[in-house]
Amino acid sequence: MPGPGSDTASSTTQQGQYFDIATKTENHTEESSKKTSMEHTSIRETEKNDVEMGATDSQPQPSAPPGLNPDDFPDGGREAWLVVLGGSLILFCSFGIVNCSGVFVQYYVNGPLSDYSSSSITWITSLQTFLLTGSNLVMGRLFDSYGTRWILPLGTVLYSFGLMALSLSTQYYQIILSQGIVMGVGGAAVFNCASNSTLTWFYRYRAAALGIVVAGSSVGGIVLPILMSHLIPRIGFPWTVRILGFIVLLFCGLASFTVRSRLPPRPKPFHFAELVRPFHELRFTLVVVASFFVFWGLYLPFNYLNIQAQQQGVDPALIPYILPIVNAVSIPGRIIPGIAADRVGRFNTMILVSGLSGVITLALWVPGRSTAATLVYGAIYGFTSGGFISLAPAVIAQISDLREIGARSGVLLFVGSLGALTGSPIAGAIVAAQRGDYLGLKLFNGVTILAGAAFLVLARAVQVRFRFVKI
Repeated sequence: MPGPGSDTASSTTQQGQYFDIATKTENHTEESSKKTSMEHTSIRETEKNDVEMGATDSQPQPSAPPGLNPDDFPDGGREAWLVVLGGSLILFCSFGIVNCSGVFVQYYVNGPLSDYSSSSITWITSLQTFLLTGSNLVMGRLFDSYGTRWILPLGTVLYSFGLMALSLSTQYYQIILSQGIVMGVGGAAVFNCASNSTLTWFYRYRAAALGIVVAGSSVGGIVLPILMSHLIPRIGFPWTVRILGFIVLLFCGLASFTVRSRLPPRPKPFHFAELVRPFHELRFTLVVVASFFVFWGLYLPFNYLNIQAQQQGVDPALIPYILPIVNAVSIPGRIIPGIAADRVGRFNTMILVSGLSGVITLALWVPGRSTAATLVYGAIYGFTSGGFISLAPAVIAQISDLREIGARSGVLLFVGSLGALTGSPIAGAIVAAQRGDYLGLKLFNGVTILAGAAFLVLARAVQVRFRFVKI
């Protein structure tokens, strides 16, 4: 497919040869050439044309800016896979701990915050998730300008410090500050480096590589809840959290030596227009709106499955293993959709996994009353929900200039984080209003995710209408 810096007349000729549309587009092309130079033509414009024309990932971009031609991406090799390994370690620590939200909430409800409502308590984990994703609005811009050199080490120290501070916290405001704010911002710094660096090393296998990176969070979601459930009764919550802090310091410290962007940093002054400009693209706006709705309901099972199972009378010995089961199944749920997305299209795959997440919530969790129903739902939801998390960065990269990937993915994650911030407290308020009944929460979970899937369908339709093509 023609590169973004190609000569306009040549590009029009090639389009005419292959698609027989030169006559219709000649006037528009001549007008565009007066406004666009090789240096400033964005890859997202070219990729838009490629999708609309039915182009494939394998077509060359001979005139793309240096380092952004598809042939320039290693798509493997020692350095690229070391980035993936380091990224997995980072996700183990960042979203792996977020996947332990149910353990934290259960401890707070039965321990130091027993006088607070479940809605108030879930504000802690919601704020952590909000800042972990939402802070990427700033972290992404810093990544575009400075790479990982300072962001990753500083984020590692800040994240570890937040855990150490949490180990000393006993009051609600202290827990909010340490876990909700400090851990949230520190986690955002390391997570941003992991996801955006991976995007710069892979092109054809981008979704698969991201799936492997994000699978690290699932491994963390298996190991860490079990670890916490066993350690808290033995050595207490403070020392359990300190051990988590040392794990973060070790794993993210190692990742600091392997995770880096392939593209050189491009320091430049910040302009607010950089954050607004992407919304001029309808498909980008629709994807961002979709992310809000999906994130609004996405983390509710992770936060409430344990509490709901406890209320439902599930064997207390089994409850600590519910979240690990969900996260164990989400490992293939992050990798397999990524592999499929590189073959059949990233938009197509993300629509499928998002839609399935909403459907199985309404079909299995809403009517489910038994222990078996809870476990089956958790396992299937773990698989389908994992796909959205791993595919979102790949979808944004597909419709973006990679030199702006930090800022554009930051916008997506910030808007999505608003959903994550408000979703759990709203769900907790629904449970309280229904006097402990979880039906309203389950319906809210399923409907919001399906709404997100609907906006993804619209974003796809803007590009290729409703044709069955790879996108």
